[in-house]
Amino acid sequence: MGLAYAPAFSIWRKSFMGKSLIGNYEMFKEIVIETLKDYLPEAYQDMEMKLVPVKRVNKVKDGICFFGDGSISASPTIYIDDMYAYYQETQSLDAALRSGAEFMAEAMERPDVRELPDLNLARAKDNIVFQLVNTMHNGEMLAEMPSRQFQDLSIIYKWIVEMDDNAVKSAPVTNALAGKLGMDEGELFACAMENTKRLLPPVVRRLDEMMKEAFGEGLDPEMMELVLEGITPERALWVISNTRGINGAGTMLYEPELHKLAEGLGSDLYILPSSVHEVLAVSTDVGDPEELAGLVAQVNLAEVPMEDRLSNQVYHYDKDLRRLTLATDTPNKRLDGMVAEARAVYDAARRPR
Repeated sequence: MGLAYAPAFSIWRKSFMGKSLIGNYEMFKEIVIETLKDYLPEAYQDMEMKLVPVKRVNKVKDGICFFGDGSISASPTIYIDDMYAYYQETQSLDAALRSGAEFMAEAMERPDVRELPDLNLARAKDNIVFQLVNTMHNGEMLAEMPSRQFQDLSIIYKWIVEMDDNAVKSAPVTNALAGKLGMDEGELFACAMENTKRLLPPVVRRLDEMMKEAFGEGLDPEMMELVLEGITPERALWVISNTRGINGAGTMLYEPELHKLAEGLGSDLYILPSSVHEVLAVSTDVGDPEELAGLVAQVNLAEVPMEDRLSNQVYHYDKDLRRLTLATDTPNKRLDGMVAEARAVYDAARRPR
């Protein structure tokens, strides 16, 4: 049954997550390291440029910082892969380098989040929210921040520094920041459970309805009918996220929303981790968890950027017990598609002499 959802699921990922990047990233990185400084204003020419690894969800990003002009001890960080994405879009190396240098120069004129006066600690507790990340792929990052285990995932915390209609600016709550806030993990969790629902309200909508709204005018009606063929209201996929559509997978931690959906369908739910931004829910009456997990893993590799992948597993919500647990324990737990190399086992008697 899971394969019946593959066309709709694939179009959803392609349309909302963007296209994959192509090209020689390593060569691009070398060029940036060698030439980016030349594009900066003269005031920053004497600064030392350093390539720094920055831990982010599911990956370590290549960041560039500048140090040592006397007035600035450390610059903001610009990410080479962001510049590379712009290069792929414009096909202009000069435009990518100029864009990166302009961003860096403008950022140097603004106060860094970490240097805001007293971090506005008095109000920070009202703006702590949570996010779900994959535990296996984020060991180094998790070692540096308070977190809480949830099945094969981990709950981490962010401080929303600024939020308006166009953007949400946040800072990860590291162990150091938690210390300055005077909050332990239990206090962070309690605040985040309250704040996340208030600041980023949950949203539950049918996928087919969202697709019709998004592509109704741009997608051929016959193609839309073919994609959605057989997906009746009882078999519908439901998108669970927040009003911003950013880091909304954590919305599945709000049990009342799952219970309301399950009661409406009259069945338990399987939860498919579409990305860190949203999860999909479907009635357990119309899907096999192992098959659905295979679909999730397939779409993760084909359509979802590494930094947005959440899990290859499927979860089960029991509407009577009101509990969310793992429904699968598939062997392909790695999100990057790599398979752990089997350890060589051989008979010592056959060892060459």
